[in-house]
Amino acid sequence: MDVMKLYQEKLTTAEEAVKVVKSGDWVDYGWCTNHPIKLDAALAARQSELKDVKLRGGVSMWMPEVCKAEDAGEHFTWNSWHCSGVDRKIIGKGMGYFMPMRYSELPRFYRDGNAPVDVAMIQVTPMDAHGNFNFGIVTSHIADMLSVAKTIIVEVNENLPWVNGLTGSEINIADVDMVVEGDNPAVAVLGGGGEPSDIDKAVAELIVAEIPDGACLQLGIGGMPNAVGSLIAKSDLKDLSVHTEMYVDGFVEIAEAGKITGKRKNLDKGRQVFAFAAGSEKLYQYIDRNPDVCGAPVDYTNDVHVVSQIDNFISINNAIDLDLFGQVNAESAGVKHISGTGGQLDFVMGAYLSKGGKSFICMSSAFEDKEGNLKSRIVPTLTQGSIATDPRSSIHYLVTEYGMINLKGIPTWERAERIISIAHPEFRDQLIQDAEKMGIWRNSNKR
Repeated sequence: MDVMKLYQEKLTTAEEAVKVVKSGDWVDYGWCTNHPIKLDAALAARQSELKDVKLRGGVSMWMPEVCKAEDAGEHFTWNSWHCSGVDRKIIGKGMGYFMPMRYSELPRFYRDGNAPVDVAMIQVTPMDAHGNFNFGIVTSHIADMLSVAKTIIVEVNENLPWVNGLTGSEINIADVDMVVEGDNPAVAVLGGGGEPSDIDKAVAELIVAEIPDGACLQLGIGGMPNAVGSLIAKSDLKDLSVHTEMYVDGFVEIAEAGKITGKRKNLDKGRQVFAFAAGSEKLYQYIDRNPDVCGAPVDYTNDVHVVSQIDNFISINNAIDLDLFGQVNAESAGVKHISGTGGQLDFVMGAYLSKGGKSFICMSSAFEDKEGNLKSRIVPTLTQGSIATDPRSSIHYLVTEYGMINLKGIPTWERAERIISIAHPEFRDQLIQDAEKMGIWRNSNKR
């Protein structure tokens, strides 16, 4: 097969390529950093010709052109698998919606026909000598999504890192319908959120003390997981490994400190495995053609059964709030949607099933609202409309700046007592009264 001849035969302009989209179609933009750019602009230019075009994406790093026009919602509907700040803005505009899921299940949604795809358009790396385009820093569910797409259009970006993959990280020119050469923009950078706060550092110190040599790490996104990463990089820990949903800058810092070897990892020994990555330019340079890192489909990285096979698995994730029953909300503020379940529940369960594994949910005990009033993140019951990301039956360790507690194997009254012990002191008396009203406080409990 002459791959260069095929390439030239399928090469076209963005304007010509998007003509395949019809009113009523499902158009998939992929995930995060491989959302299309030039194709997106060309599709937006066709807005007046189209009605009821339903688009899918996730963890959007920039505002899609199809969502910018004031009346865009009359022509396009945005559907997000996991919300970033950009996705929340689209939803707030009235033309976007969230699709609830455990991230590990996403590839199967496509395979089972629950997520039809008329047209798929994603960014890819330049084609190699064998005719393969790499999905860059996103493996995730992309191969399964493309396997059911009726039409596949790839947009080439020379600046996308090439990431080695276990499987599902490339598509061959023979399986592509059209090729568009993009304008090669720099890969979108995800801000790190600034320096960790004193609270972040206090929580990180509690967690790092619980991590053994040879542990396998999963870090969520946010200030506290990043603070944990920085502290690990400065620690005496050794022979660590990585198996995670999202590859973040904290891992680069730990690797550059010489802490990651993967020598003791039960699966994929020596390899840092992830479903997708987003972060700084330094992160992108680090993973580009790096044999130590490896992209994999999310139904592998986030599979509870896979995670449970890795000894000393350490899962570290954020929460928005928590109630006295131990239910964790990590995705909404009441009915206001913020992010999604993602892989948090999968890793909470998988880490606990791992030999020597531990799952940590961390958060500040309180926060200031827009008026400057201090509010507790530990509440009697989850706010009406808030989502229970992690059920009370699955929680292992909870951490705030006031301490760490283990909720495994204890009754509701003792749960309430332990949870209140790590609440902000200003709210503890009221939380005790709330627990008493709900019948989960014993008279013998410490006050």
